[in-house]
Amino acid sequence: MIQTPYLLFLGDAPDALAAKVAQGIKDWRPDFAAAQFRMEGCKADMGLTDMSLAEAKAAGIKTLVIGVANRGGVISPAWKKILVEALEQGFDIASGLHNLLRDEPDLVAAAKANGRTLHDVRVPSVQYPIANGKKRIGKRMLAVGTDCSIGKMYTALCVEKEMRARGMAADFRATGQTGILITGGGVPLDAVIADFMAGSIEYLTPDNDADHWDLIEGQGSLYHVSYSGVTLALIHGGQPDALIVCHEPTRDHMRGLPEYKLPTIAAVRDTALALARVANPDCVVAGYSINTQHMNEEDAKAYIAKVEAELGLPATDPYRFGAGKLVDALAGL
Repeated sequence: MIQTPYLLFLGDAPDALAAKVAQGIKDWRPDFAAAQFRMEGCKADMGLTDMSLAEAKAAGIKTLVIGVANRGGVISPAWKKILVEALEQGFDIASGLHNLLRDEPDLVAAAKANGRTLHDVRVPSVQYPIANGKKRIGKRMLAVGTDCSIGKMYTALCVEKEMRARGMAADFRATGQTGILITGGGVPLDAVIADFMAGSIEYLTPDNDADHWDLIEGQGSLYHVSYSGVTLALIHGGQPDALIVCHEPTRDHMRGLPEYKLPTIAAVRDTALALARVANPDCVVAGYSINTQHMNEEDAKAYIAKVEAELGLPATDPYRFGAGKLVDALAGL
């Protein structure tokens, strides 16, 4: 078990979105997020108290969590000195990066010398099966998006929160490092061998009660040339009964791909639905989740109303305005 509370390491994140792991923990497990550590030049800020390692140790913080999800998931040389020092001062370290802590000899040596633990949450913990596509009992919703890092995890968590408030049977199913750190379990999908990705999602969402909802965290985008593979594995392995399409209106290009423009919501809706119906012919699109964090309230509400008028299904920013509309649509299926 990863010991709490956490010191969220933001490193030298170039923008707020690069620190999405820290943001997710702060928003959904605020009792875990005690403070933040930022290096010079860091452009992310969780609004938490900035602490040095010594201050965090004196405050009783147990684990330094790498809260940055950079392109390629690497531990930079600039971070290494701080991570070694954290181990020497008595912190455990948790990371969801592709660059595993356990593969860094100096970190392993420092952890061993100081009796500390390295937690790599992006390591599959079981041998997953190959997907078989058999119909499973229970209901499943999958969040898909026009881009990566666009609000798919928040959408699923918001829907879970609203469903549980209504007394509905529902569970968020984490498929990435942030969701795993928030909930304590899940499948690190982008670290699963390709042949077993869809099978890992079948494993994550097995037969359940007929009225139970598995709310599956989305990853990547079918239209993102770097990360489309994980999205398709989720669509086929998840065998969703419903899709919620997620979009962030203020972006002018795909994350990390400035030469690629975002697809339209309608394009993602149609492509994702066609692929979902390969595994579940009865799948439907239930609504749209609009990430309006960079819009004022008036503009956000106007954009959401426009989406509803043009695309004919309920839309909302579930984190800002609540997931009621989306749950209403799902409850009617």
